Amino acid sequence: MATSYSDPTLWGVIVVIGVATYLIRLSFIGLFGYLDEVPPRLERTLRYVPTAVLAAVVLPSFITLGAGSTGFAADRLVGGVLATVVAWRTENVLATMVAGMGGLWVVRFVVLPLI
Repeated sequence: MATSYSDPTLWGVIVVIGVATYLIRLSFIGLFGYLDEVPPRLERTLRYVPTAVLAAVVLPSFITLGAGSTGFAADRLVGGVLATVVAWRTENVLATMVAGMGGLWVVRFVVLPLI
């Protein structure tokens, strides 16, 4: 895909974004390096960051937006719900992956062709 920007401009943007990302991450390392103890309010807030990031990465895969299809993908939704329940009950990563993929494949290759 061609753009109207020259190669040096594109590489400059890539380098600036990379440096900015590095500095943002370094700022947190530097900030917490100077603190003897993390304030309890900040620690409570940061506890939810991994969950929020995982939700932001995983949840969009359950929604199908495209030509002719809007809403939830039935096979992905069943696999995701099944994986969530297994993860919650067992706290076993391998069991979670097997259950989620198994549910996805059963719905995709057994149930949906019958409908």
